[in-house]
Amino acid sequence: MKLLTTCLLAMVFFTTISCSKEEVVDTLEESNFTIDLNLANETDWQMANEILQRVNAYRASLGLPEIIKDQQYASAYAVDHTQYMIEQNRISHDNFGIRSTGLRNRGASSVSENVGFGYTDAESLVNAWINSTTHRSVLEGNYTHSGFGVIQNNSGKYFFTQLFYRK
Repeated sequence: MKLLTTCLLAMVFFTTISCSKEEVVDTLEESNFTIDLNLANETDWQMANEILQRVNAYRASLGLPEIIKDQQYASAYAVDHTQYMIEQNRISHDNFGIRSTGLRNRGASSVSENVGFGYTDAESLVNAWINSTTHRSVLEGNYTHSGFGVIQNNSGKYFFTQLFYRK
């Protein structure tokens, strides 16, 4: 019973801190994964631009450089993951290694992500990330670019993926 409790606690711990994974062991074949750049068009760019504006305002308040929007590869990967989360009806960092490898293959030196669900506006989402230690560390990270997957499910609830990387 003690072993089961310890295992459950460890699982809860790793699930709650999973918002800024730098390295993930993935079981999928990363080298065979290709991304359709047209996916980037499926994000809600109005909401994504508001998120980026708020993230950059927060970073500026700390004296950190502005993040540049990537509407190509990073956003295509982010949309792909957001669609996956909608299909699963849960937020996750599943298959982060694929997204990270894809961006590293295009020159990124480090990659991280924040995900979210159910927020109705950019302000409440970014404030939630700022108030979360793990999400905040990503917002404050040494990153230069960001891609977005901001999509509503069939019920109208938003799912969010924001990928951060350094070039």
